Amino acid sequence: MKENCHKIEAVVKDNKGEIIAYRLDSGETVEKEKGVSMAKNGEISDVIVSKSKKGEEYLKSAPDGDKGNNLDNLPVDDLML
Repeated sequence: MKENCHKIEAVVKDNKGEIIAYRLDSGETVEKEKGVSMAKNGEISDVIVSKSKKGEEYLKSAPDGDKGNNLDNLPVDDLML
């Protein structure tokens, strides 16, 4: 993990309730694809990259036994990209 690693503090969801972007602790909001790329490069902590049934890559909270910090349970940011 990189020294200047970010954490996800909030998510942006579309009108179907799917996560489409992540707000980082730096205040920056990144689209899902960029978030996946950053996680693969070790730039976002406490997440793993997973693949949907449709073949899309997305971020999941790293398993730690605490459902309260799962990405779906984080605050929803109304910020538009």
